[in-house]
Amino acid sequence: MMAKVTLRNLAAHKLRLVLTAVSVVLGVAMVAGTFIFTDTMSRQFDDLFNSIGKGVAVDVRGKQIVDGMDATGAPVRPPVPAAVLDRLRTVEGVKNPIGNVTGYAALIGKDGKAAATVGPPQLGVNWVETGGSSDFKLISGRAPAGPAEAAVDESTLERAGYKVGDQAKILLQGPTHSVTIVGVIETPNLMGATVTAFDTATAQRLLLKPGFFSDISMDTTGVSQEVLRDRVAQVLPAGMEAITGKQLVEEGKSDIEGFLTFFRTLLLVFGLIAVFVGAFIIFNTFSMLVAQRTRELALLRAIGASRRQVTRAVLGEAFAVGVVGSTLGLAAGYGIATLLNGAINTSDEGGLVFTATPVIWSYVVGVTITVVAAYFPARRAAKTPPVAAMREEVRPAQRTLRLRVIIGTVMTVGGAAAVFGGLASGTLELLGVGAFLVFLGVTMLAPVISQPVIRLLGAVFPRLFGTPGRLARENALRNPRRTASTASALMIGLALVSGINVVQASAVSSIGQSIDKQFGADYILMSETQMPFSPEAFKAVSQAPGVERATALYMGQINVEGKALGVQSGDTAGLVAGGRMQVVSGSTQLGKDGILVSEDVAKARKWTVGSPVAAQFADGARQQLRVAGIYARNDLLGGAPVLPLETYLAHTAQPLAVLGLIDVANADTATRQGVERALAQFPNLQLQNQAELKETFQKQLDQLVVLLTILLAMSIIIAVIGVVNTLALSVIERTREIGLLRAVGTSRRQLRRMIRLESVVIAVFGTLLGVVLGVAFGAAIQNGLADSGLQVLSIPVPTLAVYVVLGGVVGVLAALWPAWRAGRMDVLKAIATE
Repeated sequence: MMAKVTLRNLAAHKLRLVLTAVSVVLGVAMVAGTFIFTDTMSRQFDDLFNSIGKGVAVDVRGKQIVDGMDATGAPVRPPVPAAVLDRLRTVEGVKNPIGNVTGYAALIGKDGKAAATVGPPQLGVNWVETGGSSDFKLISGRAPAGPAEAAVDESTLERAGYKVGDQAKILLQGPTHSVTIVGVIETPNLMGATVTAFDTATAQRLLLKPGFFSDISMDTTGVSQEVLRDRVAQVLPAGMEAITGKQLVEEGKSDIEGFLTFFRTLLLVFGLIAVFVGAFIIFNTFSMLVAQRTRELALLRAIGASRRQVTRAVLGEAFAVGVVGSTLGLAAGYGIATLLNGAINTSDEGGLVFTATPVIWSYVVGVTITVVAAYFPARRAAKTPPVAAMREEVRPAQRTLRLRVIIGTVMTVGGAAAVFGGLASGTLELLGVGAFLVFLGVTMLAPVISQPVIRLLGAVFPRLFGTPGRLARENALRNPRRTASTASALMIGLALVSGINVVQASAVSSIGQSIDKQFGADYILMSETQMPFSPEAFKAVSQAPGVERATALYMGQINVEGKALGVQSGDTAGLVAGGRMQVVSGSTQLGKDGILVSEDVAKARKWTVGSPVAAQFADGARQQLRVAGIYARNDLLGGAPVLPLETYLAHTAQPLAVLGLIDVANADTATRQGVERALAQFPNLQLQNQAELKETFQKQLDQLVVLLTILLAMSIIIAVIGVVNTLALSVIERTREIGLLRAVGTSRRQLRRMIRLESVVIAVFGTLLGVVLGVAFGAAIQNGLADSGLQVLSIPVPTLAVYVVLGGVVGVLAALWPAWRAGRMDVLKAIATE
């Protein structure tokens, strides 16, 4: 019998439950879409590495002596001498050994810009007929031969507008290189990467170093990979290692899996935020449905239904909503994954990967959240006394808020402590738990907070709008729990967005302050592609009229006490002047064995001026260094130790600069134009003064804020749907009251205005709560990261004020349909409603 009751209730309340299901759909869609998309990327990368690994039984490469990454993000490895190739040809079991060269190369389009700059890798390789880059098949034309020829992948040529026979320029980490495009190559699915192939000698000269390879790969004549690896290892010189093809593939897969895990976690966090917001809507909806059906539920109790049966009936409705919402959310997630897959230009070969994982998680998340959110209203329904069915009018008892205040206060204080603890220790999990507890705590306190705030917000309503304004304010105050729950859903998304804006504004102010204090040069030189570049650029700049000094900043890694330590290098005088480095003790005269360390590094390692430092370089060489000086914290150049330039260059196979500091005699327009002309062969480099550098950082942070706001948009949309749902159910709940208002002379226009004003005051309350909480979160993060460079707290008041205004607009839009429906009610039927 109770099953029939559940089904009939679902049929009777279709519209109300559809709105509830929408919040489930949106939250589940993000979860499902994340799993489908990342599973698809994982399969595509697996296919890529498997295809590249075909024909590679053993790979020879330089040993990674320093456990770190170079300026390009690749492991620090010495190149393989070409002489090793001749040795390998004599090893029994080796088949077709091929020297491979890999580096950075990007085709410059006809518009003068690189066909792709930031994002997928821009690969330069050497073309060989078999093995190595035989993964790239020639579609048309011929293979490159000679220093002025290149072959380019098909999709890149199409984007750049070139064809076989055209003259083009290739962007390298050095100057641009002019070539004739002689061939078009087909590549495996490289996830949007571009490929430019040269003959081997040219590739070595342009991408690596003459007479060296990045690695040497080979096939086997029949022996196992492990046996061949051991044979090859016996003939290798010191500093080289041999690995099996299987290990090479697994390393690539492991690196990608680490990235995908982070990416999946990031997207899932925002998906779960949306689901969390949806839980408020579900709780609100079922609370109102139970309140509206008090007499119906009492009748069920009166005719013999037990409390457990009534609870099961309400939870059955929630289960059905969860199943429907999860199913639709899974379908929507597939659509989201399709859009994401297309957005990054990945191959659609084989379609999306659809495994059991997104299906299971979609239903687990959607159904569980829905049932759990409906549990407390279901329990409340079961406690309805049978005698309530005989009453003329049944109103649910208003419980005291004392317990909520106690629990909410404890959770808020505990959550705030966890947030500060997470920031202090750098533990993201503790930070997340703390934020979650703060949200729950403030939600528990919201009914108490709502009453004075809504009275204040609605104080002007009676004066401006008369009786409809007064009624709107009283309606919002009538049920503080419902108002608070509706506003809390909006609060969560806006709190996160506001917090992000506070952190962004603080970062902009902190960076600006650091640049003002520490930017001592006239210009800074950086790459638009975010890649390191050749020091050849500084030779060109130093010859420009008016340039007094051009200092390159290099980055690298050394081993100290068995652990990798990031270092920087360059002309010491230029770095000290251009970065306004303040030496607090010792000297900047480094000689060949001195290093300049920051106060933080010196304190952490207990170094003082004169302390010995046993260093091992990436090429395996060891040298005893000494601390020559200690400098104060410097956010512009970072806190890495400064090596003597001569020492750094002696142990670096291919020195690449990460930025440059340019000093000129007169920073006028003519001088700048002269410097820019000198950089004509380096179109990937941009020259910026102090103000432009600030603007660049602000644009980058603005883009990050926009991205995060888009990811949080789903939770805000769900919250808006919650306002619509609450108002719609509130209109149904107050049908008789609305009929009476109409009967005593309230016009439809006044009635609609009352609904709109009620919606506005709830939305603005939720927005204010979110903004205040977001400012608190932002201030806490700034305080926790003050020692990491986020020294200035800046609150973007105009932006936050816009959010409050938008909250009011959301309230107006959310009330359009409920207000329209209320205005169309038949007066007599509304009065007769029980």
